Amino acid sequence: MAREARVRFYLTTHKRHWVRLTSVPLFLKSEHFTIARTLPEALGPYAVDSGGFSELQRHGRWTRTPRQYVADLRRIWEGVGPFDWAAPQDWMCEPIMIHGGAAGPQHFVGTHLSIGEHQSRTVANYLELRSLAPDLPIIPVLQGWELPDYERCVALYERAGVDLTREPTVGLGSVCRRQATREAAAIVTTLAGYGLRLHGFGFKTLGLEKVGHLLASADSLAWSTHARHRPPMPGHTHKNCANCMPYALNWRTRVLARMPAWQQPALDAA
Repeated sequence: MAREARVRFYLTTHKRHWVRLTSVPLFLKSEHFTIARTLPEALGPYAVDSGGFSELQRHGRWTRTPRQYVADLRRIWEGVGPFDWAAPQDWMCEPIMIHGGAAGPQHFVGTHLSIGEHQSRTVANYLELRSLAPDLPIIPVLQGWELPDYERCVALYERAGVDLTREPTVGLGSVCRRQATREAAAIVTTLAGYGLRLHGFGFKTLGLEKVGHLLASADSLAWSTHARHRPPMPGHTHKNCANCMPYALNWRTRVLARMPAWQQPALDAA
């Protein structure tokens, strides 16, 4: 019997056709749908990522206008089915995103703007998207780097007339690469203490074990990295299972089983 859901745990994937194959919650970039001629109808819940990390990493700016993004979201809503929510076109605040540089094989061009400017643009974009598409569930996202930054971002929303405590979901950005640290735990704990129903972008197992009980939802692509460094599942003929749905579903089940019983979500659809 499924337990009452505490955390909705989305599997992140770039395989858009998975939405018609499983009722497990999925998290997909909007661009993976927009390039498709035909759209698969979703079997279960899903949420939409705006693709902001890739946009800013490669270009240092957004190349899609808010109107274009809203048009993309409407096509997804009508073709795939209603989504739980969609992320705005927010601006991440990791130092490498701002200053540029390399992280392993990844190159970041850098925006060369301040954290404050990233936050202002994040809030402004949310307000514009809400104005353009008040009928779509586009969520606000908090951006920052240190705890005072996030608290200032909360204040920016308040000054704009957005009561984050009344929002069904509030995204928490720029934490995924340090989610298991004490600093990140303090950020999550403080913001959850304000009564915010947080979504943790890109959370891995250690982060979930530390602060998963404080989140309303989280998503993770960690299963793919995990699979890339291991042999394929028995009976699978591909080199590894980095793009394999059975592996991803098994990984999700194992992760949730490691969480304390009182914070485990239901394993079917939530």
